[in-house]
Amino acid sequence: MYLGPINAEWVLLIVIAIVGFIVQAKLQSVFKKYSKVMFPGGLTGKDVAERMLHDNGIYDVKVVSTPGHLTDHYNPATKTVNLSESVYSSNSVAAAAVAAHECGHAVQHAREYAPLKMRSALVPVVSFSSQWAMWVIIAGMLLLNTYPALFWIGIGMIAVSAVFSLITLPVEYNASARAMEWLTGSYTLKGEQAAQAKEALAWAARTYLVAALSAVVTLIYYIGIARRQ
Repeated sequence: MYLGPINAEWVLLIVIAIVGFIVQAKLQSVFKKYSKVMFPGGLTGKDVAERMLHDNGIYDVKVVSTPGHLTDHYNPATKTVNLSESVYSSNSVAAAAVAAHECGHAVQHAREYAPLKMRSALVPVVSFSSQWAMWVIIAGMLLLNTYPALFWIGIGMIAVSAVFSLITLPVEYNASARAMEWLTGSYTLKGEQAAQAKEALAWAARTYLVAALSAVVTLIYYIGIARRQ
């Protein structure tokens, strides 16, 4: 049976949501598994991060602990690599992978990696758009006959989030590539442990891929509504 455009888009959004749930569950499972695999070097996530930063000639970035689970991130504004408590003090393969990945962002920042600069520039705009886009969309639907431009403004705000998600993909994949290059090149991880770290980072990257697909399909969905009015 043929599904109309709106129904087809809804089905696609549901499928992406299900895939996203599966990917997130797998990510949690992989990190839990490799959080129990210790490597002979005995370095904690903090140690790994500091070594990678210094090996890349970066001495003005601090490595700090942040509350939560998988809350790890690099903050270019404060030049801090923020590692979750389970990563900061752990000497597991998972901790090494996460710490190196976040330092990959610090290296991007130091090397003025273009996609990271673009993503950082979009953060204030995306923060505003994500907060107000749906309200503008709803208002636009209510005023579609009298002020149709409002609906397109809402779509534009959703488009900003979609662009941000797409730009995030090369940023995250590149950070993981830099992480693995250093982890293996410095012999911090070798053999099976390096493969395990690569698997963990691959699943983390897939969450960003699903998010980008969801953002793009959502944008297409609302554009389809506007064009059919």
